[in-house]
Amino acid sequence: MRLERCAKTFPDGTKALLPLDLDVRAGETVVFLGPSGCGKTTMLRIIAGLEAPDEPGRVFFGAEDVTAQPIERRNVGMVFQSYALFPNMTVAENIAYGLKVRRLAPAERDARVGEMLAMMHLVELGHRRVDQLSGGQKQRVALARALAVRPRVLLLDEPLTALDAKLREGLRVEIDRLLRSLAITAIYVTHDQAEAMALGDRIAVMEKGRIAQIGTPQEIYYRPQTAFVADFVGTMNRLAGRADGAGVEVPGGRLPWAGPARAHQELLFRPEDVRIVDGQGAHLRGAVVSAFFLGDHTRLIVDTGADHPLVVETAERRTFRQGEALALAVNPEALLALER
Repeated sequence: MRLERCAKTFPDGTKALLPLDLDVRAGETVVFLGPSGCGKTTMLRIIAGLEAPDEPGRVFFGAEDVTAQPIERRNVGMVFQSYALFPNMTVAENIAYGLKVRRLAPAERDARVGEMLAMMHLVELGHRRVDQLSGGQKQRVALARALAVRPRVLLLDEPLTALDAKLREGLRVEIDRLLRSLAITAIYVTHDQAEAMALGDRIAVMEKGRIAQIGTPQEIYYRPQTAFVADFVGTMNRLAGRADGAGVEVPGGRLPWAGPARAHQELLFRPEDVRIVDGQGAHLRGAVVSAFFLGDHTRLIVDTGADHPLVVETAERRTFRQGEALALAVNPEALLALER
């Protein structure tokens, strides 16, 4: 799938999407991640054929230009946050709906429905009306219906947002299993970073109608290219100070920086890239403001005298006291310097 110079300006003059190019490999899952209003759903609707891109934008499925084709001719599968199921139909009838529209022979249609019921663990619910299902079951029916037509591209628009945390995690695992086993090309839209990291072969982080950065989950997390991506994805610590070529003097200590020296240098690093040390080899010193036990780790808020406290994550199995003095070492390889 390929987008060329796709943009969208609405009649009131709102530029929802700035011109963008995107290549999606066959069988790849690309997750569009961003805050509300960044253009990710508009982009999905353009791929589906629910919105037309501004000229001269083009949408290609393989070598075929589908820009002028309506949604019913593009053979896409869509899964929405709201499920969009027919409440007066059974589970099996909902799954069969798209196959009937495509005039599939009854025997083949029944076989395809049976295949989807088994794949989505819905066999025992096939004759139940969808208004008798839980939220997680409804979303599995929506997935089965979208996959039954064997789409060229599967489009998922915030499909798990309406579910509680435990259901979200379970369905996230199921969706990942399905996408990997079927090797289907998929575009997944979300504002949930955990979903993006878990499901995406690549993540496109969107900002104000444009792609701020696209890359693997590891590239996006460990090597953000812009301040927006660094701030939006995960938690990032920032310390500013004076660089002299051998390090950066910052409130609470000195960071080991061997990059370009500037009079005013801001360095960024993740909470998990900070270790609590016994004093030897410490880069920073501070005092505990708050400690939050989260089961597999403790999140510490540490005051080093900077404008903003540091966030530190540790697996140490002990209780941290408010005001406790800490010596901290930062992984030099994890330090980043970004231009704003």
